Amino acid sequence: MLELSATIHAQIVAHCLGGLPEEACGLLSGQLGGETVEGCYPARNAAASAKLYTVDPTDFVRADRHAQSHGLEIIGVFHSHTHTDAYPSPTDIAQAPDPAWHYVIVSLRQAEPSVRSYRIVEGTVTEEPVVQAADTGAEGRPQAAGPPGGRSGGAGR
Repeated sequence: MLELSATIHAQIVAHCLGGLPEEACGLLSGQLGGETVEGCYPARNAAASAKLYTVDPTDFVRADRHAQSHGLEIIGVFHSHTHTDAYPSPTDIAQAPDPAWHYVIVSLRQAEPSVRSYRIVEGTVTEEPVVQAADTGAEGRPQAAGPPGGRSGGAGR
């Protein structure tokens, strides 16, 4: 299961829509091994492509440092599929860096974006439910962090 607040859910979808026509991407933080997303870090898509994404390395480092400064870890990545369903592509599966991460895909194929999450372990894809939680935010924790470096998102998958 992956738990997203309404604010973080909206931030993910907005970043993905803002990245069109390319794919958009970003990182998610929370407690290591946890199911609740506590921070969202929209990132630039270094691939600048409508068919694949690469989280900009500088944005990754900034997100990781910000998360750690709040006692959190990077626990997942999100990206959009501009013209296909929210299911990991063969490239997504081959490039999944961490079996403990949540892999969130936002399909922009239909008028209403579809948000789904997966675990990818040794090439095996397992969908997990996405649960929308109340916006409570723990004191001292980023409920929804802005883009790394203060830049607006938009370049991305």
